[in-house]
Amino acid sequence: MSSNQVRASHILIKHQGSRRKASWRDPEGRVITTTTKETAIAQLKAIRDDIISGKSKFSDVASQISDCSSAKRGGDLGSFGKGQMQKPFEEATYALKVGEISEIVETDSGAHIIMRTA
Repeated sequence: MSSNQVRASHILIKHQGSRRKASWRDPEGRVITTTTKETAIAQLKAIRDDIISGKSKFSDVASQISDCSSAKRGGDLGSFGKGQMQKPFEEATYALKVGEISEIVETDSGAHIIMRTA
């Protein structure tokens, strides 16, 4: 990993406004097309609270509920540099310290919480 790269894991919840309304968990988009942005954000806020309080482990929750294919790696996206992710996601990740978890971040993909891992 070069010095200008970061590594992060995330939990993505897609919703009606997501650019692609299907995921490994919901291949036909039945749940995604009925999930409002507000519902997705509320779910992520509750999940974030559980992770921060120690009630849940980030990687376990990501594996179970993230709409990203990175779920099979506990949400791990690997290393990336500037310009490789959607701007709001990139900015939020670079602003975190290693081990910190973001507030809700919205992109064209949906709503995320991000944990910087390196």
